[in-house]
Amino acid sequence: MGNILTVWIDTSRKRSVVFPLSLTGVVLLLMMFFGVLMLLEQGNVIELGAGMFYKLLTIHGTGMIGIAALAGTAVMWYFLNQYLDLKLGIFIMNIVFFLIGVTMVLIGIFSYDFAGGWTFLYPLPAISGGMWGQTAAALYLGGMLIIGTGFLLLYLEFSRAIIKEYGSFAKSLGWPQILGIVKGYGPAPAIAAGTMVCIVNITALITGAAILAMSLINLYIPSFTIDPLLAKNMIYAFGHIFANSIIYMGVIAVYELLPRYTGRPWKGSKALLIAWNMSTLFTVIIYPHHLLMDFVMPKWMLILGQVLSYANGLPVLVVTAYGALLLVYRSGIKWDIASSFLYLSMFGWVIGVVPAIVDATIVINHVMHNTKWVPGHFHMYMGLGACAMIIGFMFYLTKVEGGRQDNRLDRLSLWVFIVAFLGLTGSFLFSGKVSAPRRWAVHFQEWVPADIIGALFGTLVTLAFLAFVIRFINYASNIGRMKSNVDPRIEKHG
Repeated sequence: MGNILTVWIDTSRKRSVVFPLSLTGVVLLLMMFFGVLMLLEQGNVIELGAGMFYKLLTIHGTGMIGIAALAGTAVMWYFLNQYLDLKLGIFIMNIVFFLIGVTMVLIGIFSYDFAGGWTFLYPLPAISGGMWGQTAAALYLGGMLIIGTGFLLLYLEFSRAIIKEYGSFAKSLGWPQILGIVKGYGPAPAIAAGTMVCIVNITALITGAAILAMSLINLYIPSFTIDPLLAKNMIYAFGHIFANSIIYMGVIAVYELLPRYTGRPWKGSKALLIAWNMSTLFTVIIYPHHLLMDFVMPKWMLILGQVLSYANGLPVLVVTAYGALLLVYRSGIKWDIASSFLYLSMFGWVIGVVPAIVDATIVINHVMHNTKWVPGHFHMYMGLGACAMIIGFMFYLTKVEGGRQDNRLDRLSLWVFIVAFLGLTGSFLFSGKVSAPRRWAVHFQEWVPADIIGALFGTLVTLAFLAFVIRFINYASNIGRMKSNVDPRIEKHG
């Protein structure tokens, strides 16, 4: 009991995740630093100027989601290689596309002053009031399109391999088991989660590519116009689905690693498979909860967005969190930093969903949605949920494959990260409660104390994450080159 099992994965495929995870650590660290700078600006501690603030706001939102998604695909790639015949070249191609696209985005923002936010709402990229020019918008939109194309190719590769192995998405989502056609357990949880991610993200990325392409055409041919409401729907459908998929990719690490720590299998039960099928459907159609303040939206879409937002927060989350509790209970698990982060992610996911469900209520949304309540829920959901999953995976790799041993700095950083992140998100939620707006560079004096407190907690989060990144990079070169230092048994999943 409590042993960590290693699972056979080709050495080149183990090594392939080192660069994207290292890049993730460095970029997330930079995005956290930018976040602290913005809080200090809002708190009147430093003076960046509104122009720089909105450029940082644009890269912070775009960069955080983009790099977390890259790490999520690394998690998904690493574990699904145990079940599927995946092509390494496509995984590498996605990284190349990502680097090209990010370079274009950075040049567009910092050299040509694009500051339209990650939402790039039409017609803002083309009509900036003199804040930026055509080149800036083209670099940003084009870079986003290239990044999305790389991700789309990778999800198509995952889909190809899943269908080749299981015959169809219906089978990899466990329909034969759910309908009682086939008795017993269905596909592994990692396969069900991976299938769901492929379905929702292919939908999201095609939608995003379409609106990005139309925005680029409008940039050079102004007579080519887009219905603004349609454009906003497409942007938020793309953005909401893609951002939320990060935690669904990250949870694959929980499904795969907690059983190795506890010595207990996590099987594809009917309840789990039903939950993933429900989440597949709901995730695609709940984005209208971002548009509840748009009174021109069809009322039925807003009601559907509200109701299904409630429903979407429950099936996979409840089944997964409850499953994690059962897996750990009386298992004799030997806690380390990796398993602690993986288990913490269940807590972060649960508490992060609560303020999101509150905000999805129409009468509350009309008051709270454009306040810092929303970044409060999102930072909690992503930081203590998805990010904790990714950090747990990184610590697992460097311990099992890299020869690292937990030390006092690791344990201290874990607790600083948890407490400081709760303080940071708490400051955001409090700011939302007192109606401090999000996305504003200048705050009234009564909003400033919460900004300063948030900056202090944000600094502590950044320092803790810096310790994680240094530890990972120090041992990452050993991954795939040495024997596991934990347990010699090899288990091959079928």
